[in-house]
Amino acid sequence: MVSFLPSPLLIGALLCLASSSVPAAAARSPGRTTFSVLSFGAAADGVTDDSEALVAAWEVACRVPRATVLLPSGRRFLLSPVTLQGPCSTKLTLQVDGTLVAPPDMGSWPKPQRPLQWLNFKWLNGFSIQGSGTVDGQSISQQSAPPANSSQGFIWHRHESGVKPTLIRFYNSFNVSVRNIRITNSPQCHLKFDSSGGIRVKSITISSPGDSLNTDGIHLQNTRDVEIRSSNIGCGDDCVSIQTGCSNIHMKNIICNPGHGISIGGLGKDNSLACVSDVMAESITVQNALYGVRIKTWQGGVGSVRNITFSNIRVSNVATPIAIDQFYCDRGGARCENRTGAVAITGVTYRRVVGMYTFQPVRLACSDARPCTGVNLVDVRLSPAPASIGGGAPRGPLCWNSYGEAHGMTEPLTIGCLQRSNGYVMPLTQPSNYTC
Repeated sequence: MVSFLPSPLLIGALLCLASSSVPAAAARSPGRTTFSVLSFGAAADGVTDDSEALVAAWEVACRVPRATVLLPSGRRFLLSPVTLQGPCSTKLTLQVDGTLVAPPDMGSWPKPQRPLQWLNFKWLNGFSIQGSGTVDGQSISQQSAPPANSSQGFIWHRHESGVKPTLIRFYNSFNVSVRNIRITNSPQCHLKFDSSGGIRVKSITISSPGDSLNTDGIHLQNTRDVEIRSSNIGCGDDCVSIQTGCSNIHMKNIICNPGHGISIGGLGKDNSLACVSDVMAESITVQNALYGVRIKTWQGGVGSVRNITFSNIRVSNVATPIAIDQFYCDRGGARCENRTGAVAITGVTYRRVVGMYTFQPVRLACSDARPCTGVNLVDVRLSPAPASIGGGAPRGPLCWNSYGEAHGMTEPLTIGCLQRSNGYVMPLTQPSNYTC
């Protein structure tokens, strides 16, 4: 990855300015000091690389309490891959009112030059990104994926050559807020949080075509205490992807259209330890998607998924609204061989999941070695969409090694296929080095 830095002479001059009470490149407002990237040489024409100007403004603002780095409205800022890092003074804000654009076809760069992320933020505390602007990755996949009602939906994932860049990534950052901005056309994941905590995402829009492969909307890993609210996400993969090391995740009032729904996993790849707990997704609408709410784990993994609730989920034109897949594998062929052991799944509640499906209402495919326990289906009402009725009979629900109970009104009645515990289910115990 290339990080653009201003010349040593320029840095020295700017730091001298920052040491005074009001830097010359700054504008004051009550309680805040604003640094426009235009004052640091940004051309803002969408053609000239403005990365150096952005880093220069960041270097100064980072040292000023309650500072704002401004990318003003009505302007286009072309940025090469860049890292903006702390630690910084308190309550630093990146105000995105204009349009930030990545180099076109960044995901197709030769592998040695291809970055892992475009805008990389790390080692920050008390930081915000907000504004009325757009972050545009300028990468639209030319490959097509099967429609959401495809009977081959369970092998939809395909690999492309090499890893493509994440558009916005936070690493080892805490008390971060992302509000109001629009993020679009990422080469891969749009917004990623890694090894972070105290995350608040509100009123953002994520938009990429439904056939843009591997373009997760929001991706969480090793991140705790997250709230995602009142946002619209459309992409070619999971609208929200929750990976290992995540806990206390709350999602509310989210529209996922199109995409692969809200997903936990895949966990336990290559026999690894995976731990996810205390996840609540409520008041979620999923449309034109492969899945509604899903948990997916690889065979052979260890660890646990615990205390998961999906509540007030509305689906429309969704292939499979409810899914647990402990046989997940996106490699294909002989590389998906059976293995003993699995990430244990316990305490999962689906409450008031309603709407129309196009392939299968419920698919609970749990491990032979470590069945799912404590699964509850409460007031789940799912009916086949008219298009699926005309195109052939959809599949019925599947409950394989899944133990729990169905409560309230259920539709179809066969959704209540969960098994009652017979006393012989493997207890949720593992060697100490394999537990969360």
